[in-house]
Amino acid sequence: MAGIVVVFDFDKTIIDLDSDNWVVDELGASDFFNQLLPIMPWNSVMDRMMKELYTQGKTKDDIQEVLKRAPIHPRVVPAIKTAHSLGCDLRIVSDANLFYIETILVHLGIRDCFSEINTNPGYVNEEGRLRILPFHDFQSSTHGCNLCPPNMCKGMIIERIQASLGKEGKKTMIYLGDGSGDFCPSLKLKDEDYVMPRKNFPVWDLICQNRALVRAKIHEWNDGEELESVLLKLIETISLQEGHAKSAQLLLVDCKMETIPMAAHETLPQALPVTQ
Repeated sequence: MAGIVVVFDFDKTIIDLDSDNWVVDELGASDFFNQLLPIMPWNSVMDRMMKELYTQGKTKDDIQEVLKRAPIHPRVVPAIKTAHSLGCDLRIVSDANLFYIETILVHLGIRDCFSEINTNPGYVNEEGRLRILPFHDFQSSTHGCNLCPPNMCKGMIIERIQASLGKEGKKTMIYLGDGSGDFCPSLKLKDEDYVMPRKNFPVWDLICQNRALVRAKIHEWNDGEELESVLLKLIETISLQEGHAKSAQLLLVDCKMETIPMAAHETLPQALPVTQ
């Protein structure tokens, strides 16, 4: 499946909640968090919360233990492992942060399934305090997208991935997400791509309201079980389509050489229909 790239959001897509809220709530800092939200950008709030937790004596180990308890649907990890084993190129584009994401992926045993993680920097400084910085430094410049939060435009990341893939030949992309920040990258997908919005979540509502703007084929999902079944079915469909195209190319070559084998006259494998 070298021709398939699967891009996952993280919060409420791979894990079943928002990782920022989970850490804040589990470590008993919700009140201070709610005081900061009206006056600071979310990404800045999270960095400030890490300072507050550090002041309260919470360590990176405390944060990691909370992250390891984050709930995840039991079919999500098998879905990721299967897609990876089939040869798909798996990547993450998330507005969480690298420390959270890598902690959870390593704990689940799937870090090596992903070739790339695009997210806000998160690291432990020399004092032992977790720092969370913006993917895009919005203090010095804007990314210019009014659909996305100031610290990250996922659409720009998808365009960068598409540009790099273009140099490697034609590839099909499958994008999975749930939040309003996943709408912009959905608009960047091409006709041959697929978007998997989580049903009844913000990105689903935005896509339903703006279907004419989305060129990719839309396949919704509700939970981890549907994520697995829809994703693996799409991978199968794309693979059959690629196989069909390759068979047609071989047949054309045979025709030109006037040495058409009998097998070429047989019915070629048909791509499975994709239900909308």
